[in-house]
Amino acid sequence: MTTQLQPTETTLDPALTLRAVQWSDLNAVTQLIYDVCEADGDTTVAVTPEELKNEWETEGFDLQRDAFLVQTQDGHVVGYEEFVNIKDHSHLNADGYVHPKFKGMGIGTALLRKVEARAREEISPAASDLRVFLRATTDSKDEAGKSMFENEGFSVIRYHWRMEARLNEAPPAPVFPDGIELRPFDREEHARAVWEAENEAFRDHWGSHDVTFEEWQHRKFGKPDFDPALWVIAWDGDRIAGVSQNRYRMGIGWIGSLGVRRPWRKRGLGLALLTHSFREFHSRGTTTIGLGVDASNPTGATRLYQKAGMYVASEFVTFEKELRPGRMPEE
Repeated sequence: MTTQLQPTETTLDPALTLRAVQWSDLNAVTQLIYDVCEADGDTTVAVTPEELKNEWETEGFDLQRDAFLVQTQDGHVVGYEEFVNIKDHSHLNADGYVHPKFKGMGIGTALLRKVEARAREEISPAASDLRVFLRATTDSKDEAGKSMFENEGFSVIRYHWRMEARLNEAPPAPVFPDGIELRPFDREEHARAVWEAENEAFRDHWGSHDVTFEEWQHRKFGKPDFDPALWVIAWDGDRIAGVSQNRYRMGIGWIGSLGVRRPWRKRGLGLALLTHSFREFHSRGTTTIGLGVDASNPTGATRLYQKAGMYVASEFVTFEKELRPGRMPEE
């Protein structure tokens, strides 16, 4: 739905300052994100300073142009918002946080309007026939945040879950389809094949799009906790049938990307990869496993995870605001 609402200036309390982010703010912003996630009841979706640094170093992200914060007179960071051009200057994202002790002071609105103004700068370089839209996500328990988005002309378009499993004992050995073989991941030999397989496996997923090899490498290998031994790659001869790219995240095991390519679906491969991943984490002494999933996933992922004993630990709601009508970018 197209809205005619435009971002306007909002007045902050004189004791607060809105400014561009600097590299020296890294630890303060990391702590703010943790404090917000803790108040929401789920710190597993927070980030470490190393993870945030890796995000800020993503090609095309300009820290002083694409990230904003609000601070008190004594320099305490109480609000943060970042902008990301996901694809083609058309699919745009915002991600914001307000310290729980400073809610109700207009910080979230000020940051959202600032990032929307930044997003509107992308309309001109976007292809003239493309739809330009801005998306942002918040915890579904954040009633004030949801009201803020609605007041600013955003509409709910999607829900996502963080699912979790608690392993009281080692899961049973997985049963892989005939002809499927697991091989250790070798970055030099397998990286491009895994990149291609992941792009293909996620083309059915809402909001997903192919990424370049360079983007993929930065996202996967730039994480400080990257461990190739946690990556599970299923091969059928010389072709990759499915992957489960796992890591640790905020103290728990994390299924980062679990995907099965179309020709190998509905044969039990997804469940086998998930179970194998669970067993590997359990063997390392990790008994809490998490992942993120689209609540309306079209490939049946939510049913797969529930079958494996996972439950919904947190729910997040995604809002969207159309900045210019047009055709959707290829996702």
